[in-house]
Amino acid sequence: MIMITHSKNNGTRLGTTESVADILERELDPLIHDWMQLVEKQDDLMAITLGYEDRTGHLPKLLRDVITRLRLDAGTKAPISVAASHHGELRRKQGYSVAMVVEESRLLQVCLFTTLHKNTNRLEYSKLLPDVVIIADEVDAQLKQQMLRYMVANAVEHQAGVSKFRPN
Repeated sequence: MIMITHSKNNGTRLGTTESVADILERELDPLIHDWMQLVEKQDDLMAITLGYEDRTGHLPKLLRDVITRLRLDAGTKAPISVAASHHGELRRKQGYSVAMVVEESRLLQVCLFTTLHKNTNRLEYSKLLPDVVIIADEVDAQLKQQMLRYMVANAVEHQAGVSKFRPN
């Protein structure tokens, strides 16, 4: 939501403010680009050879889940991120360690908050702190979903390996 502030004297426009969700939606592509730049500085993450799309393809869905969560009415139960579950399984198949998935999530939070900082002149300050809490909670909830799916994929692979060696 964009709000226009008018002066009390002559109705002239003093400035516009945007919600955190609107800013993140508008800045989606630059945010993903910034995230990729941070990832490229992490030797452990870059040890897994992936193209740009394989490395960033999950981000639009995860970020849309964050934006959706920011727009929910207060008290509404947040839905579980299906995209996060799929991402956890994918990263397991791609050879990521748990620590690497956690690092990607940490870098995402850094980029989200940096994006807000770059847009401080447009932020609707009365909702900023509650929205920052929602972002942190949603990204952490997504990380939990990623790890749950990662562990299931790991257990399935382990079980399949064990059953290959069992006598009939």
